[in-house]
Amino acid sequence: MTVKIACLQLDIAFGNPAENEQRVEKEIEKIAKDRPDIIVLPELWTTGYDLTRLDEIADEDGTRTKAFIQKLAKTHHVNIVAGSVAKKTANGVTNTMYIADRNGAIVGEYSKLHLFQLMNEHLYLQSGEKMGLFTLENARCAGVICYDIRFPEWIRAHMVQGAEVLFVVAEWPLPRLSHWRTLLAARAIENQCYVIACNRAGSDPNNVFAGHSLVIDPWGEIVAEASEQPCTLTAQIDLAKVNEVRKQIPIFADRRIDDYIAAEKNLQKSVDKSFHNHV
Repeated sequence: MTVKIACLQLDIAFGNPAENEQRVEKEIEKIAKDRPDIIVLPELWTTGYDLTRLDEIADEDGTRTKAFIQKLAKTHHVNIVAGSVAKKTANGVTNTMYIADRNGAIVGEYSKLHLFQLMNEHLYLQSGEKMGLFTLENARCAGVICYDIRFPEWIRAHMVQGAEVLFVVAEWPLPRLSHWRTLLAARAIENQCYVIACNRAGSDPNNVFAGHSLVIDPWGEIVAEASEQPCTLTAQIDLAKVNEVRKQIPIFADRRIDDYIAAEKNLQKSVDKSFHNHV
């Protein structure tokens, strides 16, 4: 099954949800003419990293964002992996991804598990708790956000539940571009899945962002890559290739789960013993 992907590599207006919504609506109207199956947005596309003002500009329970992407998905009959937005809840603000199908139904929601202290996320955001699994175009998918890709065990937890496509949305800075490209290729190779990674372009008062949105196949080969500039990256992926690759090298069948668990237990015993010896 062939699926057409479009990643909107946006330059985000810092702390201005209304302007960013206008940009996204305009871009989706243009892209929809090429009839993509799935459109992907970057991380925190409504606010950028204006973290100190989240109490003021975050979306209350995600209500506005969900209505916005539902309308666009239904109007243009397209699936939307809507990057992530700052969602205001009773317990704090989360960095949350929403997914809408062609009919405008919300079919997935994921809040970023790993908060990036280098950009002060832990001071302003609450960590998520649930996995990012959903289904689009009859494919089992997983969605994660930026820093999550540095934690392969979190990605693998999704893949062992049948995910074939990994969607990554990000605001990844330019100085660590080589990490972005290497980590995404590694996640594709070790999980034998497609990786669809949508980064932002441009800059904010504190950062310059890398762009270089990527589509990577289950062999780790780059199908399409953007530059650093704002653009729309499009690519075709063939979902049948996932099963083909997984049959050739059966890494999921060859996993040694009991040995991994035993190693974790032995490590914990060693840590506990060391702690007690120093108390």
